[in-house]
Amino acid sequence: MWGSSPSAIAARFTAVAQAFVADGPAERTDRARRSLLAAIAATEPTTLNTVAATVRRGAPAVSRSVDALVRAGLVEREADPTNRRRLALKLTDSGRGALSTAPNAGSGLEPRLARLAHSELRAVERALEILERGL
Repeated sequence: MWGSSPSAIAARFTAVAQAFVADGPAERTDRARRSLLAAIAATEPTTLNTVAATVRRGAPAVSRSVDALVRAGLVEREADPTNRRRLALKLTDSGRGALSTAPNAGSGLEPRLARLAHSELRAVERALEILERGL
């Protein structure tokens, strides 16, 4: 038995949420992209090393990811006015839009919720309302 303490409920909730929501490659890619966009937005104009430190990844990996964001039109590079050898990173309008949209939901969540009885779905909705109030 899990018990009904807040820590036991939190552990149980986490276990169920992780098992219930699909976390496939698309969700991981979206989460990584959002993390980079948020790191750039937080300190823009910013440098690659600052972004790498913020997301706790190596500069080479972040550089490749930023290259993809530049190609996608989400980030732009411009010369740093204080240091010609350094490039400053900034979000484009498209990058800001991508960051402000809701993240991709797990692809397996909706079909699973659709299988619930109306009363069960209402109970889940009520639990979400309670959790949202507490956040």
